[in-house]
Amino acid sequence: MSLQQRSLFFFLQLLALLILIPSSNPNPNPDPEFPCQPPHFNSYPFCNTSLSITDRAQSLISLLTLEEKIHQLSNNASGIPRLGIPPYQWWSESLHGIASNGPGVSFNGCVKAATSFPQVLLTAASFNRTLWFKIGLAIGIEAKAMYNVGQAGLTFWAPNINIFRDPRWGRGQETPGEDPMVVSAYAVEFVKGFQGSGKIRDNRSGRKRALTGYNDDDDDRLMNSACCKHFIAYDLEKWMNFSRYSFDALVTKQDMEDSYEPPFRSCIQQGKASCLMCSYNAVNGVPACARGDLLQKARSEWGFKGYITSDCDAVATIKEYQNFTKTDDDAVALVLKAGLDINCGTYLIRHTRTTIEEGKLQENDIDRALLNLFSVQLRLGLFDGDPRKGQFGELGPQDICTTEHKMLALEAARQGIVLLKNDKKFLPLNRNGVSSLAVIGPMANNISNMGGGYTGVPCEPKSFFTGLQGYVEKASFASGCSDVPCESDAGFNEAILTAKKADFVIVVAGLDLSQETEDHDRVSLLLPGKQMDLVSSVAAASGRPIILVLTGGGPLDVSFAKENPNIASILWVGYPGEAGGKALADVIFGDFNPGGRLPMTWYPESFTKVAMNDMHMRADPFRDFPGRTYRFYTGKRVYGFGQGLSYTNFAYKLLSAPRKLSLTRSFTGISSKNKLHQRRELDYIHVDEVTSCDSLRFYVHISVANVGDMDGSHVVMLFSRAPKILEGTPEKQLIAFDRVHSSSYGCTETSILVNPCNHLSIVDQQGERILPLGEHVLTLGDLAHSVLIET
Repeated sequence: MSLQQRSLFFFLQLLALLILIPSSNPNPNPDPEFPCQPPHFNSYPFCNTSLSITDRAQSLISLLTLEEKIHQLSNNASGIPRLGIPPYQWWSESLHGIASNGPGVSFNGCVKAATSFPQVLLTAASFNRTLWFKIGLAIGIEAKAMYNVGQAGLTFWAPNINIFRDPRWGRGQETPGEDPMVVSAYAVEFVKGFQGSGKIRDNRSGRKRALTGYNDDDDDRLMNSACCKHFIAYDLEKWMNFSRYSFDALVTKQDMEDSYEPPFRSCIQQGKASCLMCSYNAVNGVPACARGDLLQKARSEWGFKGYITSDCDAVATIKEYQNFTKTDDDAVALVLKAGLDINCGTYLIRHTRTTIEEGKLQENDIDRALLNLFSVQLRLGLFDGDPRKGQFGELGPQDICTTEHKMLALEAARQGIVLLKNDKKFLPLNRNGVSSLAVIGPMANNISNMGGGYTGVPCEPKSFFTGLQGYVEKASFASGCSDVPCESDAGFNEAILTAKKADFVIVVAGLDLSQETEDHDRVSLLLPGKQMDLVSSVAAASGRPIILVLTGGGPLDVSFAKENPNIASILWVGYPGEAGGKALADVIFGDFNPGGRLPMTWYPESFTKVAMNDMHMRADPFRDFPGRTYRFYTGKRVYGFGQGLSYTNFAYKLLSAPRKLSLTRSFTGISSKNKLHQRRELDYIHVDEVTSCDSLRFYVHISVANVGDMDGSHVVMLFSRAPKILEGTPEKQLIAFDRVHSSSYGCTETSILVNPCNHLSIVDQQGERILPLGEHVLTLGDLAHSVLIET
């Protein structure tokens, strides 16, 4: 679309925020509008809670005129005064805390702030499922509390579960990393927590109340609605002449099945997400929001039960940017027939009536979309009367920025921080042995970008410098560079003089949102501008080796620092959220033992020669393509996926695991698929030919010993290497992870359940999952264990 059209879109959104959303009411006890309000509007069948969700939704649809139906097809859905139904804003954001990006959220009211957790990539580095669930639940509680005072909706467009495919991607920070299994696990935990599958504590009475939201026993009720985005193969913003609005992602069946689809499949099947957002880009020549095969696959094969929204103005881009249709009406007909339910923007409102009048669309196509939309609203309780009298009606400002939530934000930042280098055990520092501390860098005393993208108003943000000041009597600060782009060395002398006067020196370098964000990809993996010169100059001038702290979500080529003996320690802190200053200080001074692991590969600068628009995952030596992510990348690494140090040492012992698996009783025999290959000896079977995958499952029992003198948590990562029976077999793949805590010189045992059909299978070039026969090697640190699979 044109720049003028996008400007008009955001103007309309702002207008909606100012006029239609009750969140601008400064009254701490507003009286929210709600459907089914007695005594005049509560007698409709769609208000009858004894009826099924489907019956109520169909009843509501039957009462609407065509014009009223069309005006429900926007994120800013119009009210229906004659039925007592107020307007509703579908677009709210909650990526790592309630964010101010969407017009559905406002901090102009009795709620002035919300807990700001670390950006997702850092939280993912904890490799802690329990933590992920708790964060999702905490954000969900604050979302519901803000809804109850008219400052948020109930439908939030998070999480972002596209894999971090290319290190230059500006939104990689929003994701759980590059591994589909990890991204899938995060999606499941966050969505379950956010939508209300769990328990919360009532802060006033101390009693616990079950949230009978979207769980195994009752999958109808929702505390909030989470949205898996962006479906699918979306991970390019603006690179060279390629833009997310017009980019055509060419994806093989093999890569689609084992890299791009798994997080969305898991988010829907296990997480039971109630929303799916289709992306701007095209996929193999067809715009994602028009890919009826993929949208229907989510419903028919994965069991999706919810509504499908476009990314904002993604329907307009089909005609305006991608030129896929010649007319507006064709674009409208295309997406609604493909399975889209709602458009973020006004495009459907403006063009749907003419599309129907021209016979390109039927009214029942709209009814199908409305059934999905109203069903989700009904599951959220929007048509159950006064929300303050409902299940979560007592949630309010007192449930936001609680001590519990702020401590959870601190714990998440601590657990995510990754120690990448620690020569001669330079860290942790002894606070009694530090007479003075110099903290240098443009991000060191700045709180504006601590949370990264999609951030709201934090509760009590503190900078890195402020957090470190709490540990020493004398601390000094110098920015060195005026900002993160660091185009001038005018501040270097002050930084060097500050460093020379201090006992210890910490340099905070890296990225902020000027370097990586939505609609902006990087072109280099090096530190921005003259930052590398700043780090090297300070390291050379300091009386003892320095500590380098790296911010941001994108991988960095810091080979110079890795090899520099004047830089003793390197820590990656991502975008740590409001508690990042305290978390970093706790780690540096040893009050918390770091245990985070990198959730993405850190590539050398030479990787920028790889075309970002090349969606292939697997290496291809014939065209000098090195592959992507730890599973397929064959080139040199600065730091690898899963790397991370601790202040103590851990040792593994494999207690038990099978040596052999026989498929004789679990295999239906050689089907036509295998017969087509005409091999002398069978070397794999298709997973769908295994009659009982459950019977093949086995446990790997592991002992984790802390052989050092400091308590700490440790991420256990179990990988597998499959027999290389075909091209594109992963170098290795993560099949399980667990975060365990061990006291000094203590031992912890853990068990990992392995399902060979899922964990030991690979995907062939036809996009079908196969289980290779032969020797599979399980690796755990330096340990290796072979499991022979035979028929």
